[in-house]
Amino acid sequence: MNNIRVSKNRAFTLVEALIAVTILTFAVVGPLSTASRALVASQIARDQLTATYLAQEGVEYVRAMRDDAYLNAYKSGVANTSQAAWTDFTTGGSNWSITNCKTTMCMVDTYPSVLMGTGGGLSLQPCGGSSPACKPLYMANGMYTEQGGSGIATQFTRTIQATDNAAASNENIVSTVSWSFHGTPYSVVVTDRLTPWQ
Repeated sequence: MNNIRVSKNRAFTLVEALIAVTILTFAVVGPLSTASRALVASQIARDQLTATYLAQEGVEYVRAMRDDAYLNAYKSGVANTSQAAWTDFTTGGSNWSITNCKTTMCMVDTYPSVLMGTGGGLSLQPCGGSSPACKPLYMANGMYTEQGGSGIATQFTRTIQATDNAAASNENIVSTVSWSFHGTPYSVVVTDRLTPWQ
């Protein structure tokens, strides 16, 4: 006579194994999910830092244009140099004028081969609205530029907008850099107030 014994522990061991696998899965998925979120957050922070520098560079470039307008007026021997340069910068028709950037946004290209000023082929050009669309920045020779050429397109688009503050006799400059990361739009805005030289 064969005695066959069925162990009741066998079914209990299978349940234990399933519970152990479930616990192990949760133990692995939690840290991986946290690591994934941390990686995305670091990429967004990297882009935000780059965008902040690009926006600040736009403001500094417009400041340099204001300074250039003053130096040009000074070199020309214009009477009341500071006021003449300021008027030319804010409402004039010279290359140093930001008049076009009051009615529409402008792109700014700080690449060394681009001449400073506003207008066709110069560093500050109107974009959007009735003008051509604002172009993304390209990376060429380690520098950001509007010139596609041999550069690599980036996700960043930089615009400049100028508004009068007549009561305080100064000009508000707003530099905005926008980009998209995984379909979510982001932007950094740097605002500065430029005043006449004296």
